[in-house]
Amino acid sequence: MSARGIPSRNKRRTARRASPGSSRSAKPRLGPFAEPLVVPIRWPELVAPDGAFDPKAFLAKAGVGKKLVNLKKNDTAFVQGDIPDAIYFVKKGRLRVTVTSANGKEGTITLVGPGEFIGENCMISAHPLHLATATAMIDSELLKITKGEMLRVLRDEPKLSEMFIHFLLSRNARIQADLVDQLFNSSEKRLARILLLLAQFGKESKPEIVVPKISQEVLAEMIGTTRSRVSFFMNRFRKLGFIEYNGEIRVHNTLLNIFLQE
Repeated sequence: MSARGIPSRNKRRTARRASPGSSRSAKPRLGPFAEPLVVPIRWPELVAPDGAFDPKAFLAKAGVGKKLVNLKKNDTAFVQGDIPDAIYFVKKGRLRVTVTSANGKEGTITLVGPGEFIGENCMISAHPLHLATATAMIDSELLKITKGEMLRVLRDEPKLSEMFIHFLLSRNARIQADLVDQLFNSSEKRLARILLLLAQFGKESKPEIVVPKISQEVLAEMIGTTRSRVSFFMNRFRKLGFIEYNGEIRVHNTLLNIFLQE
């Protein structure tokens, strides 16, 4: 205290910062960018417009410049280095998008499922070849739309154009979230995020969801670590009660606790 019994300026500042009623009182902190990273992208609803053209109907069946493609597990929709001539709309199933380096090393970029497009790079001339390979993880059904037909519909039908732009912006946000995850989160948090995204893949309001079978090697590729580290974290998550793991993976919402840790 000062000579007059009044607390010094520095002590008063300390007291204000520590005061529980202060507007600057401490709040629980999440890990870096944790919250937006665990929320899967919600693709826009395909609502029929007030008119003849219905985007949902357009993407539902074959027609001029469109055909249905059925893939068995491990079949490819397109291969890295192919000349792109069409865009694909995923109706059923799930595909893994991978890239392969010059020395043969393969990396998983993302997984895609119902309601998503793949092969959209064919829409721009800057990419004369496919930059990745899309492989079916389970039996899948796709609508293959020729580049010419897709360009025509995007030009002539504003409703589909609006939906496609929404999709592209959503995918861009997802890619940015993936990059932030790689830059700032530990491999344990990256694995937790991938499992949460897979568990909520196309589903909502389910507290416990079974993830379709996926190997630890694929999970390791997706988060940029080794299979042994994935195995270690999976066993840890199981012991903590965050997942059930016995061939198939059942994810509990408590896995979110990984992101609440400092």
